[in-house]
Amino acid sequence: MRFGYGTNGFANHRLPEALKVIADLGYDGVALTLDHNHLDPFGPDLRQRTAEVGKLLAASNLAVVIETGGRYVLDPYRKHEPTLLHTHGSEWRIALLERAIEVAADLGAEAVSFWSGTLPPDVTPELGWQRLIGSCNQLVAYAADRGVQLALEPEPGMLIDDLSGYLKLQAEIGSETLGLTLDIGHLVCNEPQSPPACITAAAQYLVNLQIDDMRRGVHEHLEFGTGEVDFPPVLQALKDIQYQGLVAVELPRHSHAAPTIARDSLEFLRKASV
Repeated sequence: MRFGYGTNGFANHRLPEALKVIADLGYDGVALTLDHNHLDPFGPDLRQRTAEVGKLLAASNLAVVIETGGRYVLDPYRKHEPTLLHTHGSEWRIALLERAIEVAADLGAEAVSFWSGTLPPDVTPELGWQRLIGSCNQLVAYAADRGVQLALEPEPGMLIDDLSGYLKLQAEIGSETLGLTLDIGHLVCNEPQSPPACITAAAQYLVNLQIDDMRRGVHEHLEFGTGEVDFPPVLQALKDIQYQGLVAVELPRHSHAAPTIARDSLEFLRKASV
């Protein structure tokens, strides 16, 4: 089992310092969210800056997945917008994801994780689905040409919010390049099956995993032991399916105490995985 930590939980750290702390604590990898403070995908000299990050990762022996859920990376007024579903601005989301794919190719990242987005009020579910299919086909082709693995994350409140939604999408796209990200907290939040059952059902497609605690019906990422997730069966299920990817802690609202929380999180996960 390889544990990682999300850099969105180190938002108050410079990226080189965040990577150093994560490595010093004993993590095996990072889930790197491209954002203003951490490898800005729209800043100048992206290729050069990516190479510098690659050297830091190699020096610390950290594996990496690329996350694309920066809150205001595209619009300073609207969190997580525009999405792939919007009538205006979806091309900016495509541009972000294509740059993430390029970064992943340069870093040898294990996956690029992304989500469908929330359905805008002026877009019908049918139209939103058509737009998602078209965007995913475009992104799959772009990623496949560069040898990059994509991983779509079902997110509560979004057009694809659960495992069944991903499986429906995968049936239409029909490509191994479009893998799956699961967030363990989300499984408790809104899935009808237990987290171990979801992991087993998703085994064929699962390429990236986020881990956090959560309560049923409440989409709030919590520190381990403060929610309703039973972690030993979750980690055993990952072992049973011989999951090889990173298991990355996803606590994006805990940057105020990142080093302490990251240390405690790794200790918790190691104990839970015994």
